[in-house]
Amino acid sequence: MGVGQIGDAIREEILKWPEVEASPHRFGGVEFRFHRSEMGHLHGDRLADLPFPRRIRDELIAAGRAAPHHVLPDSGWVSVRIRGPEDVPSIVALFRLQYDRLAARRQRSAS
Repeated sequence: MGVGQIGDAIREEILKWPEVEASPHRFGGVEFRFHRSEMGHLHGDRLADLPFPRRIRDELIAAGRAAPHHVLPDSGWVSVRIRGPEDVPSIVALFRLQYDRLAARRQRSAS
């Protein structure tokens, strides 16, 4: 995968999920939303940022799956540096964790 292709591969996979939309992110890159909730965003081929509840954020960091957010380290946000194509599956898995969490929350509030 060349420049631009890693972010494209992640974006392509996430946009296969029902009710997910992509739009430009206010700090650059692309933002993914499930309904009106931000799932997270990509800064090109180099960085993914996702918001989680603090408990999940702490678990992801303890497991080595993410790092504290690069700008807001004391928040629920996490950051994942993208080193190469080998990181695509793990980043997609984090977005899937977020998607499943938001979809379950939406389903609970609808019932």
